[in-house]
Amino acid sequence: MKSYKKELWFDIKSRRAFINITKKVENCLKESGIKEGFLLCNAMHITASVFINDDEAGLHRDFESFLEKLAPEKPYSQYEHNGFEDNGDAHLKRTIMGREVVVAVTEGKLDFGPWEQIFYGEFDGNRKKRVLVKIIGE
Repeated sequence: MKSYKKELWFDIKSRRAFINITKKVENCLKESGIKEGFLLCNAMHITASVFINDDEAGLHRDFESFLEKLAPEKPYSQYEHNGFEDNGDAHLKRTIMGREVVVAVTEGKLDFGPWEQIFYGEFDGNRKKRVLVKIIGE
């Protein structure tokens, strides 16, 4: 069995964003040479997310509206966490959207359902953060 590891770095210049990282992850799979196995992709920061969904702008706006209703950014004082930082909402948004995805690798390709893509979700940007890609298989 082989394994492969790579870190992808992001420096989002806004507080929140959804970035399609499917091509970057597919490049990792190609670099790995693994044809059958599993790919793990996870955010390595507590205020960021990796998730699978459709790459449709209206849906992304719906995510933003939904998350803002559940965990509004302001007022900052509503979060006990916000003593030294102002990102209590970002921690909650990450919990809702998830930390990682696992995708089957079949015949050297990500084994997706229709319309599935991998996204990096940023909820407290303006600094460098990383995503881990780990692939195991043959």
